[in-house]
Amino acid sequence: MSPSRSSNLTESSRPAGLVGRFREKLAATQQRFTRGMADLLLGQRTLDEGLFEELEALLLSADVGVDTTQLLLRGITDQVSRRQLNDSRAVYQALRQSLLSMMESCSRPLVITPVKPFVMLVVGVNGVGKTTTIAKLAQRFKNAGHSVMLAAADTFRAAAIEQLKTWAQQLDVPVIAQHTGADAAAVVHDALNAAVARGSDILIVDTAGRQHTQAGLMDELKKIKRVTNKSDTGAPHEVLLVLDAGTGQNALSQLAHFNDAVGVTGLAVTKLDGTAKAGILIAMARNPGLPIRYIGVGEGMDDLREFNAGEFVDTILPAP
Repeated sequence: MSPSRSSNLTESSRPAGLVGRFREKLAATQQRFTRGMADLLLGQRTLDEGLFEELEALLLSADVGVDTTQLLLRGITDQVSRRQLNDSRAVYQALRQSLLSMMESCSRPLVITPVKPFVMLVVGVNGVGKTTTIAKLAQRFKNAGHSVMLAAADTFRAAAIEQLKTWAQQLDVPVIAQHTGADAAAVVHDALNAAVARGSDILIVDTAGRQHTQAGLMDELKKIKRVTNKSDTGAPHEVLLVLDAGTGQNALSQLAHFNDAVGVTGLAVTKLDGTAKAGILIAMARNPGLPIRYIGVGEGMDDLREFNAGEFVDTILPAP
């Protein structure tokens, strides 16, 4: 994969075709959720119990979740009862506005502070695309003018160490690694010293991804966090949890476990291009409302994007 240019575009300067390309990447969601909403609400349907039951089913099928679905429906039915919404098209517009308000609270891009090194601890279970996400972040940061170093602290699997080394070679960034089975915290300690010695702007730490319910993994992550904190009381400066959108509501359980262990500060949600359940982003915005820093919408290096609430809502519920 060839490196791509990275930029921080404001909504007003965003290329006209970007939302369209983003919509193409979320084809699965488009076919089920978006078209379902259009068929249900952009016709001449009566505002009756049947319509709201179908609306509830659509939201649940997209993995919006029971609590968030009920919250959205309560807001809409309250407006209907107050005669603020008179037809199904008005319901569609109200739903768009409710989603936008909800999603905007978690649309907060990552800010790299001047501290050196800025330590990013990347966590998540196996199979979510954690190491590939790290590679994409490293390229993004390099393109923004930062010097980057990687730490291969997933010492549980030899393949994980080799994968990170391969990415580091392709991206031309240094990586600190030891042998399989080495103490992960010791790897991070060495990486911190190396990052300080070389004046690296950003240190990205890859961690093991065994099942989040295993106490040993969480203890290891806590130890890694303590090591970074000894180097800098503000470190890690970002604890980024990588989640697979296809796991649906199970992602919320993973979030709860990792948050309890190491205090998650941001989310990266991958594989949105391969699932019809992009509504999990809505559930995450509602509970617990942590920033969604990045979303993955494909295999390309430029397919890891900063999350933008307006772009997301325009994609799943286009303005009629």
